[in-house]
Formats: sequence, structure tokens, C-alpha cells
Amino acid sequence: MFYSIRFKSLFLAFVLGITPALHAQDKLPIKLLVGFAPGGSTDTLARLLADKLHGRLGQTVIVENKPGAGGRLAAEALKNSRPDGLTYMIAPSATIVFQHLLYPVSVRRYDALTDFAPVAMIVSYPLAMAVSDRIGVNNAKEYVAWIKANPKEASFGTAGLGGQTHFSGIQLGKAIGQDLQAIPYRGNGPLATDLLGGQVAAAIMTAGDILPQQKSGKVKVIGVFGSKRSSLMPDVPTFMEQGINIDSGDAWAGMWAPAKTPKAELDRMQAALKQVLALPEVHDFLINKATLNPDFRSADELDKLQRKELTYWGPIIKATGFTPDK
Repeated sequence: MFYSIRFKSLFLAFVLGITPALHAQDKLPIKLLVGFAPGGSTDTLARLLADKLHGRLGQTVIVENKPGAGGRLAAEALKNSRPDGLTYMIAPSATIVFQHLLYPVSVRRYDALTDFAPVAMIVSYPLAMAVSDRIGVNNAKEYVAWIKANPKEASFGTAGLGGQTHFSGIQLGKAIGQDLQAIPYRGNGPLATDLLGGQVAAAIMTAGDILPQQKSGKVKVIGVFGSKRSSLMPDVPTFMEQGINIDSGDAWAGMWAPAKTPKAELDRMQAALKQVLALPEVHDFLINKATLNPDFRSADELDKLQRKELTYWGPIIKATGFTPDK
């Protein structure tokens, strides 16, 4: 009798188009993988979304931190997860683009284009250059003139090597015809301290890390690297506006699922994300507290952006000859 009832239940589920995996979602929590420690910007974003997605999806949403290797540990965990709509990853473009380009598959153990299914882009944020007040410049053109007059200080600080701030600085140097040497720091905290103290003449950081320094009055943000001004820093002109031909774009963060996750589940999560990002309280928190620009884009748009940036940055990184420590 038990087997007969079980068979009829499974047959009914099949007829109604309900798979056991999708049915299980009504009870099991959804997991958001984050490749960084608690407290950082990616973790903050994930926890905000987890709280709001719960109400939209009708399921508990939890954040699971897997810090290390620039986000590669979380990416590998996502690849090895079941494609059942219960596991997703929130990651910055640094993980999806730069980690993919810098490390062979034998090290990263995943392919960003084939092992993951894009869900949606969530936020974007500009990268900008700030200079110490000790060098006495107010804009990009004055900075270029200053480093040409002081070639020994033709350098910039960055929170580690191998990321978008590093290679944006290299591209800036090419655009102005002056090699710029990257000075790596163990995070933006020590870099900001040296910038404020004048130990380093210039630094390239994300908006959230650079705006507090400008408010001190001891540093000047002289340009952003995107093609247009950012709503997060509307008073800061782009380098393009100032006659310097560079547009390396904003940094961004998105959500991915394991490859072969059912399209219905991807669409369900994408719709929920769009609704959450439209909430006034979420919009306000992201801009005014996290210094991130809510920037929802569909799975197709995210896929195109990801491929575009891999194509753009690949030759640039290769031309530098830079090889990261494994």
C-alpha cells in the first residue's frame, strides 16, 4: 500500500510538472555563498539581501562565508553545489573577471563562463584616484604635470596586486604616457592611513573607501575611471572629461547559481532581486551606508558584461606580464 501511494504521489507531481528538487525548496533554506569574511562590503550586501529576500521568496535565506583566495573558495563551492535552486553566490567582479584571468583552471578549479549560471547584477561602484594634499594638485591634468616633473613619485597605492584598481592604474599610466608603479598594501585601511599622512602621493580605491578620505580635507579625489560621473561621487569628473582617454569602467557585484540550475529557479530569484533592489530602504542603505549604487541588470545583461570585461582585461593583464602568487 505504501509503495502504491508513493508511486501515485510521484506520478501526480510529474503530471503537474513539479520535480522533487523544486518541491523541496518549500522547506529547505536558500544559501548565499560569500567568498570574503563577515563585515566586508560583499558580506554586508549579501546579508541585506538575505533579510529582504526571505519575504519575497517565502524561504529562509542564509549567508555562508567561505573567505580566502580572493573569492575562489566560494566559487569552487558553488561549482560543486547541486543545481537545485538552493545555492547561490554573491561576488564582486574581481572574483568573476580577474581571478578567472589571473589563475589557470588548475588553481581556481572553475570556469566562470561554463560552471556558473548568471542570475543578475546587483550593484556597481566607481573606482577613483585620490591624491595627498602635500602634492598640491586639484585635478587630473595638474597631477599629470606633477608626476612628469617628479618622475620618482610616479606611483600609486592599491589594496593588493591583481585587481581592477591595480590594472586601472597601469592603464592610466599608458593613457598619459608615464609609467605608474603600483605600490601594494594589505587592504585599504593601511593605504588610507599613508595617503592621509602623505607617505604615498596617490591611491586608487573604490568609492566607499575613498569618500571618507576626501571628507578629511587632506586628500583630493581627482577623477573616476568610468565613462560617466557616478551618482555616488557626482562632483568628481571622469578622466575622460579631463582629456585623458581611459574608461576602465566601474566595479560591480552580482549573483550566480551553479550551471544547470533550472531556469524557473533562476527567473524566480532574478525577479525577487529586482523587487528587493527597488525597495526605498534598500536603495537608501546601499547608497548612503554602503556607498554602493543599486544597479539591477538581468541575467542576460550580466552574462554580456562578464564576457565583455573578460575580453577587455585579458590582453591588458597579459601585456603587463604580471604573475600573481598562488
